[in-house]
Amino acid sequence: MKAINVAKRDGRVEPLDFEKIHKVLEWAAEDLTGISISEVELRANLQLYDGIPSNDIHELLIKSAAELISDSTPNYQFLAARLINYKLRKEIYGQYEPWHLSKVIDTNVEFGVYDQHILEKYTTEEIEKLQSFIRHDRDADFTYVAMEQMRGKYLVQNRNTQTYYETPQILYMMVAATLFCEYPTETRMRYVKDFYDATSTFFISLPTRTSVRQFSSCVLIEAGDSLDSINATASAIVKYISKKAGIGVGAGRIRALGSSIGDGSTVHTGQIPFLKLFQAAVKSCSQGGVRGGAATVYLPLWHKEFEELVVLKNNKGTDETRVRNMDYGFQFNKLMYERLLTGGNITLFCPNDVPGLYEAFYADQDKFAKLYVKYENDKTIKSKTMKAMDVFVQFLSERKDTGRIYLMNVDHANNHGSFLPEYAPIRQSNLCSEIDLPTKPLNNINDPDGEISLCTLSATNWGLINDPSEFEKYCDLSVRALDALLDYQHYPVLAAENSTMNRRPLGNGIINLAHFLAKRGLKYDSDSLPIIDEYAEAWSYYLIKASANLAVEKGKIPLNHETKYGLGILPIDTYKKDVDELVPHTERMDWDGLRAQLKEHGIRNSTLMALMPAETSAQISNSTNGIEAPRALVSHKQSKDGIMAQVVPGYHKLKNKYDLLWDQENPEGYLQICAVLQKYIDQGISVNTSYNPAKFPNGKVPMSRLIKDVIMFYKYGGKQLYYNNTHDGAGEIETDDDDGCADGACKI
Repeated sequence: MKAINVAKRDGRVEPLDFEKIHKVLEWAAEDLTGISISEVELRANLQLYDGIPSNDIHELLIKSAAELISDSTPNYQFLAARLINYKLRKEIYGQYEPWHLSKVIDTNVEFGVYDQHILEKYTTEEIEKLQSFIRHDRDADFTYVAMEQMRGKYLVQNRNTQTYYETPQILYMMVAATLFCEYPTETRMRYVKDFYDATSTFFISLPTRTSVRQFSSCVLIEAGDSLDSINATASAIVKYISKKAGIGVGAGRIRALGSSIGDGSTVHTGQIPFLKLFQAAVKSCSQGGVRGGAATVYLPLWHKEFEELVVLKNNKGTDETRVRNMDYGFQFNKLMYERLLTGGNITLFCPNDVPGLYEAFYADQDKFAKLYVKYENDKTIKSKTMKAMDVFVQFLSERKDTGRIYLMNVDHANNHGSFLPEYAPIRQSNLCSEIDLPTKPLNNINDPDGEISLCTLSATNWGLINDPSEFEKYCDLSVRALDALLDYQHYPVLAAENSTMNRRPLGNGIINLAHFLAKRGLKYDSDSLPIIDEYAEAWSYYLIKASANLAVEKGKIPLNHETKYGLGILPIDTYKKDVDELVPHTERMDWDGLRAQLKEHGIRNSTLMALMPAETSAQISNSTNGIEAPRALVSHKQSKDGIMAQVVPGYHKLKNKYDLLWDQENPEGYLQICAVLQKYIDQGISVNTSYNPAKFPNGKVPMSRLIKDVIMFYKYGGKQLYYNNTHDGAGEIETDDDDGCADGACKI
């Protein structure tokens, strides 16, 4: 082979040492079966050239190993991961063995990438104790995709120079030490160790770490029907987009095209120009220097501009009539479904023309029904009437064609939520359609009476849980950590800070459900419902119990009286009783004791659960995404760093046990699982509907199937529907837009 020189970082040029490369690969391949070092070397050698930077050589080895990951050779995922780990350590520490924690902290405080406060909160002796907790050998448990996500999105770094300042175990320890630094001296070291162990062994997943000290993934902002409020909404969007959050926008108050303004001398331009304003605000700042942000707009189904709004993402039409770079969802309630089932009509109104209707739509369903009929019979009110079937068909057709038009059942969000609707109605959801928190429009960006809701997320790895009692430890740690995070982070808008301090909402989700089922030989069907019911009950109970205990320890939230928890009312008291058709209601936990405790001491956090998309954190912990079925045993995802392959956990033993998404006849079993989970959840679930046309006559999914599924979803108490996925029959490489959130901000 022709001699190849290597350009070192310090400017020196020296011959490439092939023996050194071979030794690194031998080290990385130790104990791994089904690995060919020579195959990796051959692939890398084909891409070498004279003068290649030394850094690029190691990346070639990583890429070459990663390209060999397949169903038949899954262990290349560990080889590639070890190569990344080796490279990180050499870059950060100048050697493979990590520095002592105290040296890492001192160095990174000096560089300005760690907060000085960590040295103020912990003594030298305590940092020595923290060092003893760290298990650097756990880095060997990462897969290739996990290490790529870790160095791409989690580790503290300078993205301009691609300089890293920490390795994974340091990250987990610093997160734990930071979150529990305000705990009493006699207990905090125990909590730091327990939380470090829980996260570094993947029992608890964390949201993507940011350098802006803003960790609430989900931001809900409601717009009023005035220019001041609309401008304040746009300003708030910009502030939170710049902090890498995903945005939910409630825009249903904005009046329809042609409506009167003031004395009627001017008419309203309608929703679309203002939605374009929000879209511009959303795309104004890049997220991580990669792309613009993302938002979902929520609108009542009965809005007078429904026909114009339902096609906002449609490829037909002109740019003037489309808002294609935001997602949107329509809001339904019982009356809308009744009109569909009875062959009735749906009347469309401008919210400004029907006083009280918009507020009642969320806060009081009986009042809404009476007002709705009253306004339908009032011929002086401008309205538009459509057959309910036509409304549903238009909605579902656009949802099917774009995959990105969402559904929200606002009556279920309020009736089966944490909050008393008469005090704090739920009027919208978030970017990924799992958060249900109250909002109030801003009149200006500093309005103290407005309310922007934030939700801070984590997830429990069900795939690692073998008995429901094991949830107790991890639920307590999750609630304590997220509650502490609320006090640690910054709030760029007063309305968000006030709301968070008054309500302290959290959202603990689920990852690795597909692995959980595969380990038990279960599929996404009715046979899985009893065990899911048993585990969901315990998970929900221990989360609520943890917050109730924290209320005793640290005090209940100021707006405890606006929650159902404050009255001792639990999710199992308000769920849609049709779910009992799927699984008979059984109470295994001490719910009566918990009700009594809540009545006496209140709750520390107004919400505790939300099932979010969990693509990134699931990859970090080598788990399946949230509650979703995997599309393949080895999935491939296109990201800015190239195509990354992920193998399902437990591949060697369970490869014939997984229930793959496109093998399912229809989403009925999955929706039933969601119904059972929703019974125990105070917020919502980011529920997807997925269809393989090959499973249907003539290769087409009939509209009757789509209608049947949304009706079933409503019957069993479903709150929000997120993506509509359709298999095109081709080999799949998922893009960032497929992974659960358009910008990655709202998922964990």
